[in-house]
Amino acid sequence: MSRIGKAPIKIPAGVTVTLGEDNKVSVKGPKGELSQSFRPEMAIKQEDGHLKIERKEETDGRLARGLHGLTRTLISNMVVGVSQGFERKLEVIGVGYRAVVEGRKLNLALGYSHPVEIEIPKGIEVAVGKGNVITINGFDKQVLGDFCADVRSRRPPEVYKGKGVKYIEEVIRKKAGKAAGSK
Repeated sequence: MSRIGKAPIKIPAGVTVTLGEDNKVSVKGPKGELSQSFRPEMAIKQEDGHLKIERKEETDGRLARGLHGLTRTLISNMVVGVSQGFERKLEVIGVGYRAVVEGRKLNLALGYSHPVEIEIPKGIEVAVGKGNVITINGFDKQVLGDFCADVRSRRPPEVYKGKGVKYIEEVIRKKAGKAAGSK
């Protein structure tokens, strides 16, 4: 039995979970609505304010054991997303580098000869604060993560000066460079 998979998921007040056929789970809350289908090897049950995920057969192979914890985590992320939401912060570092939100587009000046425009997906809110810190909020963790990775990929931080777009909690290990190695 998976340690992660056997933990029940508490359904907070204001969130409704609907279990459909073919292991389809729909979660609706104050922030939005998410639905996803899961593999048939998993049995999803709703009991007195909790969701439990079990394997249909305990003798199932390696695949079912791996899917057990994954299914529980995905459903938990759906419940947390529609009730509280998720937030990631990115930092733009570099002289002349800046970020501006204009309508549903994020405009970045990242040292290229042209501005970089990124369309903001539905369900994502972007705000730029002091010090070029980009705060990204959303209720779907996968869409949020994909958007953050897309923004970061436009100019990943480089290892000599640390210029670029990085996650706020990310630590860039800088290299010494040519001048330090010639002594």
